[in-house]
Amino acid sequence: MAQTTEEVFLVPEGKIRDFIDSKLRKLTPEEYVRQNIERALVLEYKYVRDRIEVEFSIKLGSKRKKVDLAVFLEGKEHKQEFIYIIVETKPAGTSANDKNEGVEQLKSYIAACMNCKYGMWTNGEERYCFEKEETVFEYKFKDIIDIPPFGISLEVWERPAVQQLKPATGDNLLFAFKRCHNYIHGNQGLSKQAAFFELLKVIFCKIEDERSGKVNFYVTSQELNSMNGWLKVKSRIGRIFDEVRNKYPTIFKSTDSIDLDPKVLTYIMSQFQGYYLLETDVDVKGKAYEEIVGPNLRGDRGEFFTPRNICRMAVEMLDPEPEHITIDPACGTGGFLILAMNHVLRKIEEKEKRRWRDPWNPTDAEREELWRKRREYMDAKVFGMDINPDLVRACKMNMVMNNDGSGNLYPADSLANPATWSEDLRKRLSLGAADILMTNPPFGSKIPVDPIHFDQYDIARRWEKVSEGRWLTGRGLRGGNVPPEQLFLERCVQFIKPGTGRMAIVLPDSILSNPDLEFMRFWILKNTQVLASIDMPQETFEPWTGTQTSVLFLRRKSPEEIKTEELTGKMQDYNVFMAIVEKVGHDRRGNVIYRRDPEGNEIMVEQDMSVRQVDDRGLVTVRKERLQQKIVDDQLPLISQAYLGWLKERSHERHAISA
Repeated sequence: MAQTTEEVFLVPEGKIRDFIDSKLRKLTPEEYVRQNIERALVLEYKYVRDRIEVEFSIKLGSKRKKVDLAVFLEGKEHKQEFIYIIVETKPAGTSANDKNEGVEQLKSYIAACMNCKYGMWTNGEERYCFEKEETVFEYKFKDIIDIPPFGISLEVWERPAVQQLKPATGDNLLFAFKRCHNYIHGNQGLSKQAAFFELLKVIFCKIEDERSGKVNFYVTSQELNSMNGWLKVKSRIGRIFDEVRNKYPTIFKSTDSIDLDPKVLTYIMSQFQGYYLLETDVDVKGKAYEEIVGPNLRGDRGEFFTPRNICRMAVEMLDPEPEHITIDPACGTGGFLILAMNHVLRKIEEKEKRRWRDPWNPTDAEREELWRKRREYMDAKVFGMDINPDLVRACKMNMVMNNDGSGNLYPADSLANPATWSEDLRKRLSLGAADILMTNPPFGSKIPVDPIHFDQYDIARRWEKVSEGRWLTGRGLRGGNVPPEQLFLERCVQFIKPGTGRMAIVLPDSILSNPDLEFMRFWILKNTQVLASIDMPQETFEPWTGTQTSVLFLRRKSPEEIKTEELTGKMQDYNVFMAIVEKVGHDRRGNVIYRRDPEGNEIMVEQDMSVRQVDDRGLVTVRKERLQQKIVDDQLPLISQAYLGWLKERSHERHAISA
């Protein structure tokens, strides 16, 4: 999609501007579900907004009822007899079997509209789709996989071509993830963690199928409703999983299989088959994936995921290049790595396009050269480590969903002696090899670190203050437990190249302000150049933890720099970029907050966007739609812009002095 024009609107507190008709409505749990479906109807299913009515009144017997969303036949008046699709949305928790609010209500509405062919009922957590079939005496309703998009018949939609798949929008992919995870947990009798890993296998198959371009990841309505169909589906995806298992031997064992009942597996596939995960926005995928990973894989080591806006800020400020080795030694689900990888892949593609004769129509050789350079980068330059092997598997899946790069992720204790790491990891990565490092290590004195590791670290030793601002390491190790973030700080500096290696690390403010940790600040200044210090608000990692944090950007000094400063007894002066962040886009409960005007109205931007659609024949058309978007109240993009501008000014000053 490409932006053309922009307008700004104000929305009073507690209200939402309807995506279809622009009316102000009360923001309720049900409205939240409806607005996501409205966006999907326009952006995913490709129905033009003029064909859709919100809360359309129909006659039901002697009464009148309002349907949540009505999609009308193309070119017809907005009358009851011309309704083509009805969608009923409910708040989360509403039962599909509820006498008044469940799927039977939807069926009664469809039956009352003579030309209505399809219906969808959803509360976000569950979704049911129907096709109305007419007989001589009555209507029958057949369960179907999904309502068909504009220009695509149901028969084609149940086995679409790759170009007809739809990138997910809003929170609709999140809804699908939750539906599938809950369905496995509730119908297979698996624990939530086991259910997650079975879901992981199915998603791997979906990605592999998208890459193949063949679209064998599908379920027809006939298969959805018969035992024989379930068995066919299980056999079909089993063949895809064979390819996945062989392709990713570090993730799956040779004996692994998808251990889901055929009926359960068929349902899960039906919820994903219409999406194009590879083309879905990285933030949409990230939110969906991390919200389902979090409750199932968080352990007892202070694990919580770094908000994506912090990851993006770090990537923009460190600006990795294709030749840079990038690492996260506490990678979790891979937030830093995915954004860094895509940042570099964009640079590779832009550079290659400048060499093409036609940037919009590359030759086969030009396209192959681009993919060769992408593979070369991902195979050799992106590394991740985490002590939790389940998180490493989840990280690999996340990387596969976001342009691959999954081969260099290792289950390993980053704080342990490198001699204990796997042979493959030792061959591919060593201390002092990384150009760029980004990480959010586990925090807290309650997280035990094996004292056997302490002798690798100066920070784990006793320190003595010999003069104002000067410390020396004393004899022996510090008593008691050393919090992991302190050891991680030193290990991260060890990971990057002396003289040129740069890093961003999230640290508790105690390291920067606690009088008892002055020796650590001395160690930082002795061994690194502080590039930037970003003071984060308390809400940053809430609701998971209220620990006050900062993001510290450092460059590792060379041995020559350190020796010179020791001989002169004076550290070199330099400028440091410092910023205090007040808003990070969410409140202490984790709810997104939006920018407001002085009167408290939320600010909404409305833009002209281009929407691409493909019909049954493969014909591609593009139309314009007005998309409305609130502005998240997040200052981190401003921080990265200010830092890059500050760097540019420093560069100009250095050039002026040298001239």
